Amino acid sequence: MARAIFHLFAVMFAGVGALLGTAIVPCYSDAIVGAVRTVHLPIRGSVSDAEIRTSYKRPTTIPFPADNPYTVQKNILGKKLYFDSRLSHGKLLSCASCHSPGYAWSDGQPTSVGHLMKRLGRRSPTILNLAYGQIYMWDGRAESLEEQALGPLQEAVEMAMPLDELLTQIKAIDEYHQLFEAAFPGEGISSKNVAKAIATFERTVISGRAPFDSWIEGDENAVSDSAKRGFKLFNAKAQCVGCHSGWKFTDDSFHDIGLASADIGRGKFLPNVVKSQYAFKTPGLREITRRAPYMHDGSIPNLENVIDHYDKGGIQRNSRSELIRPLDLTGSEKADLLAFLKTLTSDMEPTTFPVFPR
Repeated sequence: MARAIFHLFAVMFAGVGALLGTAIVPCYSDAIVGAVRTVHLPIRGSVSDAEIRTSYKRPTTIPFPADNPYTVQKNILGKKLYFDSRLSHGKLLSCASCHSPGYAWSDGQPTSVGHLMKRLGRRSPTILNLAYGQIYMWDGRAESLEEQALGPLQEAVEMAMPLDELLTQIKAIDEYHQLFEAAFPGEGISSKNVAKAIATFERTVISGRAPFDSWIEGDENAVSDSAKRGFKLFNAKAQCVGCHSGWKFTDDSFHDIGLASADIGRGKFLPNVVKSQYAFKTPGLREITRRAPYMHDGSIPNLENVIDHYDKGGIQRNSRSELIRPLDLTGSEKADLLAFLKTLTSDMEPTTFPVFPR
């Protein structure tokens, strides 16, 4: 019954999506209809508290691209593919191995473990709220969720499954034929449809309502006074909003934040752009307390140390963002910032494990 109602709403929203060039379905949690926008809040006295709060309000729908609109059948297939370890060369790893619901859709490790138990060079980013993203992976090498979905499957150090072998494996499982036919009538099993199905499921992974959401909607008792002071610091003295803007707290851009790392990140693809050297995508802050350790290399173990890093300003080099500089925060201000960050964690609904096709 619940699935039928959800599908009905999906059909109702489809007409609106056609006008906007994007498909839209209702969100279990609460969306800006259409393209994601970067919102930079001006730090000036004329901006009212109400205006600042409004800029952080949760969306009410999940956007889907016009060439891969939402269907229930596609979502069901995508979830099975996402959790199925048979899609990896060693039959041990799945997408969920590095992006697990138990760790707020990351893996709780400083850097991930791939094929043959080899330690990778970067931490697994969460897949929370990727439906609202603009560019994907730490270095931005994937321009769509569909492209991102196929990347780790093929990477020799990750799931190590060439696409031809992947398709052979899936086609050898009878029930997958039925699922692909239901999701993509008349199209059959293809790498394109594997990507579309996984991306569809990933777009439904949305962070839950947190105490912060209740507060900005008017419940003054939803967060502590310390958290309220932390929110003001976030938008003013600490200037966190320069990169962590909007309801999901990211500008979907790339910044060198002064970490001591040999990894040049975005600089690999833009070698002549100084500010792209050592630059990595700004992670969103939703469910942040569940996602330690932090940074692209998992080098910072807890949020207290994250705040200390930004307070000190990191390594000075030409590529470091102008937004990164010593903040001179007091001990009480750091405590208030931490209290605010904790209000972004929700009571997330448990994710059920799918029954796999045989």
